[in-house]
Amino acid sequence: MTIGKVRDLDGKLVALVGGTGFFGRHLAQELLDRGARLRIASRHPEKAFKVKPLAGLGQVQMVAVDVTKPHTLEVALTGVDAVVNLVGAFAGNLDAVQGRGAGQIAAIARARGATSFVHISAIGADAASPVGYARTKAEGETAVLAAWPEAVVLRPSVLFGVDDNFLNLFAGFTALPILPVFAPTALLQPLDVDDAARAVGNVLANPVPHAGLIYELGGPEALSVMDLNRRIARATQRSPIIVPLPERLASLIAAMPLTPISRDQLALLRQGNVASDTLPGIRALGVNPRPLDLFLNRWLVTFRKHGRFGAKVA
Repeated sequence: MTIGKVRDLDGKLVALVGGTGFFGRHLAQELLDRGARLRIASRHPEKAFKVKPLAGLGQVQMVAVDVTKPHTLEVALTGVDAVVNLVGAFAGNLDAVQGRGAGQIAAIARARGATSFVHISAIGADAASPVGYARTKAEGETAVLAAWPEAVVLRPSVLFGVDDNFLNLFAGFTALPILPVFAPTALLQPLDVDDAARAVGNVLANPVPHAGLIYELGGPEALSVMDLNRRIARATQRSPIIVPLPERLASLIAAMPLTPISRDQLALLRQGNVASDTLPGIRALGVNPRPLDLFLNRWLVTFRKHGRFGAKVA
């Protein structure tokens, strides 16, 4: 438990649907610190075992669900006070999971007596997008608000944290002598995962002022993919030759199997991932987002040539 944390969710039972991923783990800690009881609903609830030590006795339940099977959701969402839908995927039946499936989760949650619903979407959600991920994210928002008009939709940018698959992936590549960069001019607005979790907690603690609204949650700075790679290389104290990949070559690589990026992921990266400024942002939820540079030198030290043992003593 975090000392001094306001327990404004004391006793509330919150269901985290799809809550075993990176964001879900950090959100669980935030909500537990604020006094909530959690029901983590996932196809693989055993992945939430690491949340158990963060909680008091009986403060966390784990339930197996399949969002394509409504009867499992009906069981998991019975008796909860609030629901956060974190379900998302880049492959498979995206409509069933994060398109109309999101609306089904909202409808069942409401029918089972929940009083608030937060839907986690993504910056870049676009019903006209040729990329299935972005298109179904937008369709999921529409379905949720149709089923529950007072639901709150949050669109986070790319999230980073000490245990992410974002900074750690990029940092691992800095050990290469030559570092190719996909979509080097694309802009990202990375957001600390704990700041995103705090925003969700603030909505759950006081949902009425946010009812029916969509928020875009971006970090305090937009930076290019090339700049991001340079900052990460500095933090790891590595000196690879950083080479921007031409678009055709990047597309060819993304079309091949067993590469670090798929065609859809490359298309999403190229369009960028920054807030539009046409919707309220994270500060409207009472969170002042922290900059990426505040964390890089502390988190990425293990990627240096000799890790923590390579630090020079003055």
